[in-house]
Amino acid sequence: MAFRKPPDGGWGWVIVVVSFFTQFLCYGSPLAVGVLYLEWLDAFGEGKGKTAWVGSLANGIGLLASPVCSICVSSFGARPVAIFSGFMVAGGLMMSSFAPNIYFLYVSYGIVVGLGCGLLYTATVTITCQYFDKRRGLALGLISTGSSVGLFIYAALQRELIELYGLDGCLLIVGALSLNILACGSLMRPLESSSSSPPEKTCVDKVPDQYFVYHEKEKTVEENISILEKGYIDEKCVNNVPDCKQESILNKNVLSSININEKDTYKKKVVEQTNFCKQLAKRKWQLYLTYWKETMVLFKNKVFSALFVAILLFDIGGFPPSLLMEDVARSANISEDDYYMPLISIIGIMTTVGKLILGILADFKWVNTLYLYVTTLLMTGVALFAIPFAKSYLTLAMLSGILGFLTGNWSIFPYVTTKTVGIEKLTHAYGILMFFAGLGNSLGPPIVGWFYDWTQEYNTAFYFSGFCVLLGGFLLLLAALPCWNACTNQSSKLPPNTYSYKVASNA
Repeated sequence: MAFRKPPDGGWGWVIVVVSFFTQFLCYGSPLAVGVLYLEWLDAFGEGKGKTAWVGSLANGIGLLASPVCSICVSSFGARPVAIFSGFMVAGGLMMSSFAPNIYFLYVSYGIVVGLGCGLLYTATVTITCQYFDKRRGLALGLISTGSSVGLFIYAALQRELIELYGLDGCLLIVGALSLNILACGSLMRPLESSSSSPPEKTCVDKVPDQYFVYHEKEKTVEENISILEKGYIDEKCVNNVPDCKQESILNKNVLSSININEKDTYKKKVVEQTNFCKQLAKRKWQLYLTYWKETMVLFKNKVFSALFVAILLFDIGGFPPSLLMEDVARSANISEDDYYMPLISIIGIMTTVGKLILGILADFKWVNTLYLYVTTLLMTGVALFAIPFAKSYLTLAMLSGILGFLTGNWSIFPYVTTKTVGIEKLTHAYGILMFFAGLGNSLGPPIVGWFYDWTQEYNTAFYFSGFCVLLGGFLLLLAALPCWNACTNQSSKLPPNTYSYKVASNA
């Protein structure tokens, strides 16, 4: 399918609006799952580690399945995938209201909702990139705030719905709200050329139809000829009985000649088909070998290897606060009268602010984006170490705001990746890093919950989380120091407009 030149406006702004609301509606509940986490603890009486798997799966499964999501959007288009995923998210949320146990939630909320969110994220990013070129960074920056705003609003909304209608009613209402994704998805009109010609046939499509007749067993040719011969002779015998014998002998000779030619053609086509299949299999195998060779080359880059470890450890240690902070406040026996705003809402709004400010800082020429990213990691580790010492709502609110702001470093992560591996390998490298980020999202909350089940307090758990993030930050800093000559694979080109901000300095 041939696409027109991105209009950088027009219907593209409609795409931005519906993509913003799509991420708002699909990510609102999974990111604010900490409110539901408290209710599931009371409803099912399971351990904190086992219960934390629900939220971690919902947020991590989409990243883990990112290659599958990309294939689906490439094969079917953004609009069909968005509509189908809207049913998945809404259905998963509504099914969760009938969950008889925690294991049912693993599937309904963790896998179904999580996979639907991953598909919707890929669809919104893909359709936005098709409509924007020069303003692509602005467009992607706007739609990326949808998830953060959703976290801010859904944290308070779900808490209020639980008080009014209970946990089951809350999930039903939130699921019904998610059905609005269908309306948003229907507006994601693909950017197709009105004068585009039909797509050119592939090599397999160009093979004549007669070629595929010979996929059946060999006797098919003889059977068809016998039927043709019999029908032709019977017709002649009915019309002209005296000439029946003569015509029968003549037709047998002619059809025998056709039979020989058809057999030769059959053998020739079988040889052609066999060679074609061998070449196709060989080409696919070479593509797989090339993919793994490129992957191994990436890991020879010290900075990329350190970045892979850093993103994994950051998500293991940095993601749990957004899920468990509400339970931390309850464990600290904070009075309801002092509870002015859900801590998760504070994390959500500060994440939006962090994305914008850190992205603006990356535009300054004197700012090194890699060192800026390392700074956010180290500060996150320090903030996690401070959580066990927070015994009041005000202190926890301040730490929640700091953690939310630092989590906004996702806005500069694509540029760090670009400056590490070069623009040519960005897609390959970013996909690998996002897979391990999803793995960290999935493992982090259960690990912290298990620490609580083991020690019956959160202090050890957040010491562990802070250590993980600090370790990842120090490893990345060590690999990025000029004395290690680690940044030899950098590219002088600017990163593509696919991402929200431009890198202003070399990593």
